[in-house]
Parts: sequence; structure tokens; C-alpha cells
Amino acid sequence: MNRFFFRAAALGLLGGGIFLNCQAARALDRTNEAFKVFQFPPDKIPRIDGDTNDWNIVPESYVIGSDQLVEDFGKHKLSDASTPKVHVRVGWVKGLNRLYFLYEADDDYWDFSEPGLHNDTFELVVDGDLSGGPLIEKFMPARDALGQWETYLTLQGAQAQNYHIFTPAEGKDWCMVWGPAQWLKALPYANAAQKYDFRPGQPGHYVLEFWITPFDYAGAEGPPRAVESVLKENKTIGLSWAVIDYDDVHSGDTNNGFWNLSRHHTMYGNANYLCAFKLMPLEPAFVKPIDAQWSFQVVDMDRRLVAFKDLSVGKITSWKWDFGDGESSAEQNPIHAYKDAGHYVAVLYVPWPAGQSRRAKVWDVVVK
Repeated sequence: MNRFFFRAAALGLLGGGIFLNCQAARALDRTNEAFKVFQFPPDKIPRIDGDTNDWNIVPESYVIGSDQLVEDFGKHKLSDASTPKVHVRVGWVKGLNRLYFLYEADDDYWDFSEPGLHNDTFELVVDGDLSGGPLIEKFMPARDALGQWETYLTLQGAQAQNYHIFTPAEGKDWCMVWGPAQWLKALPYANAAQKYDFRPGQPGHYVLEFWITPFDYAGAEGPPRAVESVLKENKTIGLSWAVIDYDDVHSGDTNNGFWNLSRHHTMYGNANYLCAFKLMPLEPAFVKPIDAQWSFQVVDMDRRLVAFKDLSVGKITSWKWDFGDGESSAEQNPIHAYKDAGHYVAVLYVPWPAGQSRRAKVWDVVVK
């Protein structure tokens, strides 16, 4: 059996593996609840600068705190004064395949003087298409066939990603992507900013603001073959995180505490154990009562036939289309044939009790 077959089988390209991955997503942890991802209006996208003011519009119902975390090894309870107290907000923007995060934490001892993994850490795992399954090589059945390093280079982090985020990151990259696709942690796929005023061993308040791009496929070969996860309203994604606390710069790699949002410690390497997060619609305060919106598609250029689709928001009972050639329609989704070639200004009007909303597209509609 050749190497190609092993790779294809491991990636689910043979014998219905895609369906097995879909089934695996049913194993999401905490299936009786779904956490909410706040939708930022397009004119209020948070600036990545460590300033929390952009997040003041996020309701408290979106905040996920320490009280939601589960302690792994019995070292420190959440009520212990030495444990970090964290608050996490997650957001998204319609039309962008990005997840935005605000991570705030208070700790009595921040440990970040070492250049390696010994660092207070926010470990984040995302599965943008709920494909499920193991995402690090040691949990993958293919390892027996491919070997450790071939599995790592071929599969680790490909269908779900682990971001080992250093809090704070000083004199090192802001995170380690656990896998070969290190391009994921830099622009144009991610960005981060932090704010703090303490030194190693001191207490203090820490702020981390960042965004990442989730991928359905992110391989070691780089962006050309990568496939972004498409984010849209009401979609459910897999997401979880861990807070790892070090309280002694001389303790080597031994941490003092490890808390998970998932009830399963191994969520860090198996997307079956992530939590469900729902990409929410805009909060009512940011929704216009009526907003005319539309799209179009040239369905037959030879006949200059254009299909118009109403995408308006609100309780709408009538429509008026001006196709820009002297013709009009009162249908919701009309199809119009232009007689002459040209660039057209097409307009949709939708009425409501306080007036009407208008949306024009200037020279978008072109037929020849």
C-alpha cells in the first residue's frame, strides 16, 4: 500500500471518510448548550490594539468566565486565590471569515520570563466546519501507518487548529500554532495586541485582543491549497480553550493549574471534545427597521438576462425595482432582459411607515 493511499485514507478522501468526520462532530462536549459568538456591525469592528472599549457593546450574556471552566488535575480549585480569574468574549463580522477574541485575566503571579513553553498560556482550539476528529499526531490512527513525523507534516492541525497563546508574550511570537502551518499566526490570517504593566512574578491585569482565521484545511504546504471556514449567521462551530497557569519560574515544565472550557482535557488534540459556539445575528439594537439590500446575477449574457434577488432586512410587503433602462418591476425577485448593452444604475426601493429605504448599485449591472 503506497504513501498516497495512506494520506488519502487519513484525510478522509477514500471510502466515505467525509461522512465519518461528520458523524464525529456529534461528540461535541456540553451538547445541552451552545455558547454565543457576538456579531459586530461592519462599522464597529474591533481595532486590534489592546483597548477594550470596542468591546463595550458586547452584552454580558456573551461573556464566558472562570466559572465555566473545569479544573483538570486537582492542583488548585477555581476559588483558590492563586488561580487566574478570566473573562473571554468572542465575536465575528458578517462577510469576514475571522473570529475575534478579547481575553482578560487577573493573576497573583504572572510567569513569562522563559523563551519556551513555560509561560502562562491561553490555549485555543477551533474547528470551523465541525469535521471533528483528532488534530495532533499522537491521537491519529494514521500514525501507525505513516509514522510520527509524516503524520505531523501531513495531518496535524489540518482540519482543526490549536493556538498555544502566550500570556503575555514577551520576546517571542504571540502564539505557537501546534502543527506545521505556522503561517496561520501572522497577517493576513491573524493579528494580536496585548496590554499589561507587570513584570514576571508580579500580580496584575492582562488584556489580549486578537483575531484568527479558522480553516477547513490548513496544510504544511501553505496558503495556496488552504480552505478557509466560511462563517455565516446561525452556523455552529467547534471551539474550546484552556487556561494554563505557571507560578514558579524554577519549576521546569510543570504547571500549577490547567482549566478547560470543555469537560475533556484532551480537547487540545481532539476536536470531538470541543464546545458548540453559535455565530449570532446582529443584536436588535444594531438592526435597522428597514434596509434595502439586493444582489444580481447575469444568467444569460447573450440575451442580456439578469436575475435580481432581494436581500432586504425588515418586515417588507412591497418592492419597487428601477432597472436603469426605463423599465421597472414590483416583484420581489424579478428577472429582467435588457434591450441594449450598457452599464446600468439599478435601484431597489422598499417602503415602510416612516418612509422608504433605497439601495442603488452604480454601474454594477453590465451587459453587452
